[in-house]
Amino acid sequence: MRRVFAVPAIALMLLHADLGFAIDSYRYLHVSIETPWMIFLFLLVAVFAPFILMVVLMWWRQLQKQAAPPKSDIENDE
Repeated sequence: MRRVFAVPAIALMLLHADLGFAIDSYRYLHVSIETPWMIFLFLLVAVFAPFILMVVLMWWRQLQKQAAPPKSDIENDE
């Protein structure tokens, strides 16, 4: 039943679409000399953030292991 109404609805939307809207959409996309730098900085953070997190977690885990008291090999050792 949904398909019966979906196909005519899509056809009506396509018939009433104005091609000028597609051309004017680029008017709001401001590309300047800073755009490649912003992309570079975003990708730099996106690539190096997991490595920084990995180093911090390795350091934290090592501190947790050193803080834990050593276990005895003998049970009921008092």
